Amino acid sequence: MDYSKSDRDILHDLGKQIAKIATMPINERRRESNRRINNLERAKPAIHIYEIPWHEMDVNNELKLRAKDPFCQGIEMDLRRTLYMWKHMQGDMVVDAVIVQPLCIHDTGFGITEEVDVAITDVKSDVVSRRFHVQIKDKGDIEKIKMPNVTFDAERTEEEYQMRCDIFDGILPVEKHGMPSHKRAGIRCFWFAPWDDIVRLTGVKEILMDMFRRPDYVHCIVDRMVDAWLHRLSQYERLGLLQAPTMKLWGVGAAQIFAAVSPEMHEEFALMHEARWYERFGYNFYGCCEPLHDRVDIIKENIPRLRKISMSPWVDFDRAVENVRDQLVFAWKPNPAVLAAPVWNPKEVRKDMEEKLEKAKDCIVEIHMKDISTVRYQPQRLWEWTRIATEVTEKFVA
Repeated sequence: MDYSKSDRDILHDLGKQIAKIATMPINERRRESNRRINNLERAKPAIHIYEIPWHEMDVNNELKLRAKDPFCQGIEMDLRRTLYMWKHMQGDMVVDAVIVQPLCIHDTGFGITEEVDVAITDVKSDVVSRRFHVQIKDKGDIEKIKMPNVTFDAERTEEEYQMRCDIFDGILPVEKHGMPSHKRAGIRCFWFAPWDDIVRLTGVKEILMDMFRRPDYVHCIVDRMVDAWLHRLSQYERLGLLQAPTMKLWGVGAAQIFAAVSPEMHEEFALMHEARWYERFGYNFYGCCEPLHDRVDIIKENIPRLRKISMSPWVDFDRAVENVRDQLVFAWKPNPAVLAAPVWNPKEVRKDMEEKLEKAKDCIVEIHMKDISTVRYQPQRLWEWTRIATEVTEKFVA
């Protein structure tokens, strides 16, 4: 154990703060509300905030790391971000009385990685524009996609586990968590987006055109990529690396490029292939940025045990409400561009949210504020957005 007493004391103090928050009754009330929503029961719309531009969020050095050891810094960053969110923008977050030790897993990947030109507007941000170089052009190139090989480093996992146990001794228990090791928006889930991988290798324009020109070729690519994902998942199962059996986990994914094609093509080139993955999971949540208001029935037909559907900023909201109703969780994603506008307009945020939730009052709603590229280095915008969302959703308690 290479960290200093000073580093241990820093984490010890942060752990005490987390432990105190975790005992607050509001956490259990929020867990129950999340459970009701996930079971398609009516509850106050839950507010989830993630994909935050942390490089813009620091105020009064609340996020400044003080530990010296890199291992301790990683833990410190997670704890400080949790405390920051609890102080400034809780939404319906839940703080658990546990420190997670993820299993140390190595993965060889798909044998091919993106070759890309990057345009950067803010050197502190990881949000960039990309132009992908085409590496897969015909059926012969598809074999470049390899089956990933997964291995488990038990020794490293145990070493890190013992360090965490030493640091948080008497404050918080440490638990080893298999894949997926963390929750997002209240659920333990695998992210599955094979088309995000495909377009990085084929080019966006090229693969969209090939759906018309060479459909058999496109089907072969998707089959190969889904095979690779399933090969990885099967290794997780065989090696005992999952946190729970897949039928107790959530499958979460999307095919964002299909915002540009018809519902029928979405079914043919995405859903019919992706269903092989979702069949392995007990619950499923489909969609990301692609507008899905006009293909709800097709998604329900193809994705087994579908429980939640994404409603991005670009949906026809009225049609979305009509098509989803209370049959699925209506995972509404407000446009994060409001946080990046030249002038912050909280009145318009409140008005839009009240109107949308009134329209969706017969739906089972979650609010996901995500994909936040910038708040113009004014974190108070996101704090106020959260306060507004909290006030407005209280009016729609079931």
